[in-house]
Amino acid sequence: MSWLKRWIGLIVLVIVGVQLPASAQVPPHTPGSICVTPQFWCWAAFPGRPGMACTCETQSGWVRGVLR
Repeated sequence: MSWLKRWIGLIVLVIVGVQLPASAQVPPHTPGSICVTPQFWCWAAFPGRPGMACTCETQSGWVRGVLR
């Protein structure tokens, strides 16, 4: 029975970990200096007001995000 509880616990941790937004991992920063996308974040090339649109460069191209 304890193996079943461990498996359920592991499954719950994986599901929660997958659904955490990228902003949960953002370091301390000046407001408007980080661009947060659905999957990750990057330092903003041009800081601005939080909530403004921004982009992060990836190997596959540019990804839209929001300044935080």
